[in-house]
Amino acid sequence: MNLFRKKFGALIQSRQRPAAGEQEDTAPLQALSLHLNDNLQQLQTLFKDCSDVRFHSFLIGGSLNALLVYIEGICDIELIDQHVLAPLLMRQDTAEPSIEDLMNNIPVSNTRTVLTFQGMTNEIMSGHPVLLADRISQAIVIGATKLEKRAIEEPSAESVVRGPREGFTEALNVNTSLLRKIIKSPALKMKSVTIGRYTQTKTIIAYIEGIVQPSLIDEMEQRIKRIDIDGVLESSYVEELIVDNPYSVFPQLMSTERPDVVSANLLEGRAVLLVDGSPFALIAPISIFSLLQSPEDYYAGFWAGSLIRWLRYLFIIIALTIPSAYVAILTFHQEMVPTKLLLSIAKSREEIPFPALVEALLMEVTFEALREAGLRLPKQVGAAVSIVGALVIGQAAIAAGLVSAPMVMVVAMTGIASFTIPRYSLGISVRLLRFPLMFLAGMMGLLGLMLGIITMFVHLSTLRSFGVPYLTPLAPMSRNLLNMLVRVPIWMRNTRPHLTGNSTNLQRQAAGLKPGPRQGNEPT
Repeated sequence: MNLFRKKFGALIQSRQRPAAGEQEDTAPLQALSLHLNDNLQQLQTLFKDCSDVRFHSFLIGGSLNALLVYIEGICDIELIDQHVLAPLLMRQDTAEPSIEDLMNNIPVSNTRTVLTFQGMTNEIMSGHPVLLADRISQAIVIGATKLEKRAIEEPSAESVVRGPREGFTEALNVNTSLLRKIIKSPALKMKSVTIGRYTQTKTIIAYIEGIVQPSLIDEMEQRIKRIDIDGVLESSYVEELIVDNPYSVFPQLMSTERPDVVSANLLEGRAVLLVDGSPFALIAPISIFSLLQSPEDYYAGFWAGSLIRWLRYLFIIIALTIPSAYVAILTFHQEMVPTKLLLSIAKSREEIPFPALVEALLMEVTFEALREAGLRLPKQVGAAVSIVGALVIGQAAIAAGLVSAPMVMVVAMTGIASFTIPRYSLGISVRLLRFPLMFLAGMMGLLGLMLGIITMFVHLSTLRSFGVPYLTPLAPMSRNLLNMLVRVPIWMRNTRPHLTGNSTNLQRQAAGLKPGPRQGNEPT
């Protein structure tokens, strides 16, 4: 029930947002009454059949009727009893108090007033107790929310050998505090935008003032404010509604659970979107090469980081094209295979009843099914089932004469290569594109494969991520091309990527930071 209240915090509202094409009601919001009974009747009507909403009536100083409204389970009852009810019940002043007097009697720092029923309702559903008094047409909102939240843990989807182990949680205030813990500067700004008619989900646009391009923040804020939806349950809802090209299979925002990754991108001039209820932050703008980089590239030495990066580039090519190339060569271009290897493949395929294309599709679909089964099963058995299942099914398929041994090796190599892609969203794109490439290779051979690859690159060249070309820094070529090819040493990264940040603040660090032994004339 508490989790339901947290998600659907604004379910009871006196006025809904207008539907598309309708004129918004310009009438003023209903103001609170001076009579406590009128306010109580209105609240009881709004919260009818809401058994967890509590109405606590009491007397302030033994004479003034008052009402405390709160939701059981998401409020700090101990704080309410000790710092709200106790001071008001023991009030000695017999004069009729004003709203300022009541607020002074409540020793809670986070208090404020609301004037309308809609504002009061939203505060109650967000977990804030509300105090009303007779002959006072304002309500006092008390910051006494107490929501259960998951502890900070290591991200399971982005594990690294070396680096920070903290990951984002579903609590927005915890996520913002993790960023403040790393970037201790008032230049780190966080703009709040609320979206969702019923969920009233709070989102934060984080950026570093002076580094980010101001137009990027304006564009992101406008796209988010344009969202008119019933509810936002995860950051993927927002991602799908603010991308430049919604029909593209490629991700145009980068999602991450790691505060260190978010901080690194903030320092490069990007903007970050945090959504309440989701441990995944969204980073914009990005390029396809941003999705191929891992935090481990920068926590290892630059030689190791460069090698890992090149292996990753190689494996994404293998994951995308090897099954298609195998089908094309066996179907149309057997002359390209060495004679001994061709005889070996022909011997393994002599009893296979299917052409190479059907054989490849059968194995790829089976492998994808095993991968999804491993993800859905409990962690204790998921990995074992996916690995053992692949071995058993592959061996059984070979024994039954449905597929050949070389095809099983090709599919296994493709699956292993796809696991090296650091971002799950890009891995999904590669897995989806593999199938149309196989169809083209099966129908037209290597010509069809090349046509598919050319079509894919044409599409990539038209993509934008908040206005930044998706193939940056390769097309258009920029001075950040070297860092895309190799992991540049930290002491050489003097400037920020100029396409993502403010062009007036490109200097990232001081020059001449290359380490070396102390010279003889330098002081000890």
